[in-house]
Amino acid sequence: MTAMSDVTVLLLTFFMFTSTFRAIEPIQVIAPASVSDFPIPETNLVTILFDTNGKIFMSFTNDQDKVDALTAVGEDYGITFTSEQVRSFRAMKSFGLPVRSLASFLDLSETLQQKQMEELDNPRVGIPRGESSDERGSIAMDNEFLRWISHATANNSSLTIAIKADQNTNYPVVKGVIDDLRSIRKNKYLLITSLRTASH
Repeated sequence: MTAMSDVTVLLLTFFMFTSTFRAIEPIQVIAPASVSDFPIPETNLVTILFDTNGKIFMSFTNDQDKVDALTAVGEDYGITFTSEQVRSFRAMKSFGLPVRSLASFLDLSETLQQKQMEELDNPRVGIPRGESSDERGSIAMDNEFLRWISHATANNSSLTIAIKADQNTNYPVVKGVIDDLRSIRKNKYLLITSLRTASH
């Protein structure tokens, strides 16, 4: 019994140190089912999340990718983030706010940040997605989502894009995001679904 107890404790310790915990998402997403079992990479990944109303949130597996994208997007809108705000942003698992609201949001405590992110009826929650391009062919200023993706992939060319939408999200919303990705030649991405057993 002593030997079995030792082995049990060793196995428990091993699994505790080698397991990665699932990151908390700001929205509850029930992904549609599919029979594909292609694994999602655990590094070099940016995930685009949709809720049922089509609000967009993003998460990065690499903190440096997230911070580099924050700096670049901030420069697009003439916003410089303080080191404290960058530290707060780095600690966030996922985010979904207009960039002009981001600085004041990052000054809040973690509890207040979480509370605001849960207010899905708030128009200031969700990454704005406007027109894909302006009259000069550049990314439109009101399409902050596309700017985040463009800067993130420019800083890390090996970054994988994954889309995770709720099964009740309207198709035109998801199609609009896919069209946005195609407009900047990002034609390779993963769709996150829940696993379903194939029917025979």
